[in-house]
Amino acid sequence: MALVDGIDIYEQTNRVSAGIVIEEYADLVKRIAQHMIARMPTSVQLDDLIQAGTIGLIEASKKYDVARGASFETYAGIRIRDAIVDEVRKGDWVPRSVHRNARRISQVIAELEAKLGREVKDTEVADAMGVTLDEYHSMSRDAVSGRLFSIEESFSGEEYNVSNSQSSGSAFLEPDESVQRDILKRSLMGAIDSLPERERLTLSLYYDEELNLKEIGKVLGVSESRVSQIHSQAALRLRAKLKDWQVE
Repeated sequence: MALVDGIDIYEQTNRVSAGIVIEEYADLVKRIAQHMIARMPTSVQLDDLIQAGTIGLIEASKKYDVARGASFETYAGIRIRDAIVDEVRKGDWVPRSVHRNARRISQVIAELEAKLGREVKDTEVADAMGVTLDEYHSMSRDAVSGRLFSIEESFSGEEYNVSNSQSSGSAFLEPDESVQRDILKRSLMGAIDSLPERERLTLSLYYDEELNLKEIGKVLGVSESRVSQIHSQAALRLRAKLKDWQVE
């Protein structure tokens, strides 16, 4: 009887602890969900992302180890993003043609830049693909949304050839896996540094400063739709630059 009572008390304590964590970090989950939904199709609902993010938050509270060095908010943010991405991927709403177009665009970008020895313009990519500029922008937007490409997701191991850990974040990885991801991170940072200035600034404002597309448009003096195009082009250009890391 004492053992049963002890289990009941343990379970009640866990439920209370989870409730406290959810209440304290609800704004973090909501902020991340709102930020991520901006680059997803309209069929994705914010409430679904918040629910998935909350599950990620609870998992973070169970697995967080202060001895690893990272703050809980940093670790929780990673787990929240991972949970949201996993939930959307499970929806299987992306047609195969979108994945094919993503690979095709990245291949064309890589081939053109190798041939010309410089960063290519979106008009040049469209011409090489035999499509109009509007068609190319539509394809690139869908491709980026379809892959859920982001700076954070580049370390998930889902698309790139590194091990996939139950606990994301370099402070929570096994030594060999941490080395792999550190190398990928350096490769990614080098690729970002080589981007055209406007694309690099767009990524910095979006991922580092967490501005939305409308706010970035005001900084750059362009429309929100143009910012979306710049972001998509930058993401696909990075994908082309990191082709050696990608899992076929």
